[in-house]
Amino acid sequence: MGFVKVVKNKQYFKRYQVKFRRRREGKTDYYARKRLTFQDKNKYNTPKYRLIVRLSNKDITAQIAYARIEGDRVVCSAYSHELPNYGIQVGLTNYSAAYCTGLLVARRLLNKLGLDSLYAGCTEVTGEEFNVEPVDDGPGAFRCYLDVGLARTTTGARVFGVMKGAVDGGLNIPHSVKRFPGYSAENKSFNADVHRAHIFGQHVADYMRSLEEEDEEAFKRQFSRYIKLGIRADNIEDIYKKAHQAIRKDPTPKKAAPKKTAPAKKRWNAKKLTNEERKAKVAAHKAAYVAKLQSETEA
Repeated sequence: MGFVKVVKNKQYFKRYQVKFRRRREGKTDYYARKRLTFQDKNKYNTPKYRLIVRLSNKDITAQIAYARIEGDRVVCSAYSHELPNYGIQVGLTNYSAAYCTGLLVARRLLNKLGLDSLYAGCTEVTGEEFNVEPVDDGPGAFRCYLDVGLARTTTGARVFGVMKGAVDGGLNIPHSVKRFPGYSAENKSFNADVHRAHIFGQHVADYMRSLEEEDEEAFKRQFSRYIKLGIRADNIEDIYKKAHQAIRKDPTPKKAAPKKTAPAKKRWNAKKLTNEERKAKVAAHKAAYVAKLQSETEA
């Protein structure tokens, strides 16, 4: 069959249907969303929860939400810009920070639901596979599904760091180890030590050491904030260990301190004057004009 030119005639345009707005904007993968939001009919109106992970240049967002006709409802959320409250001042978008954000949203949700004492999760981080088991004499584990949006699901991606943190925090999320750092697709094997090193920021520490040896100027430029805060490669692991303990101790959101001074309000027009101010303004103009006339006559 030869080449057939598609003729966009009246019949074509009459039957044309535009795609959903968020598909036109390139924001939502509706093929994936349909499968993440549709609930089994025999479960009636039970929400199907999702762990929504979104990455930006300066922040990591983790939310627990479920879908309704009018829109998604967020049950709990955590952000990597909250990590300075737990001792992590820099590197808020790396794999280690992603793990901490996932741990924070998991502990915060379980604390909100009163399940934090029943499901402690994995308290000793080894990087190995961990799955939450439901208790026999109590409510089941909180189950949700990972929603990565449009992110590429490559091996070692940070979205899986958030998921690992949430699983270690006590959430029941179906997953495998095939996308964690340390998994080899060629050998079909998983090295948990590599994964643990990423969770505790050792990949950053190794790069700091190598860069400092090779090019000290580049090291000072790239890790200037680390140097300013006195963070060395040897104490990075301790920082993340203390952060994990602090998150488990108190995962509740911290209220922002109120600003001491109110921001100056911008005006785009002149301020309205009172009657006395208008009279004084006119008198000042008159006096200035009289003084100008007198100076001209004297000259």
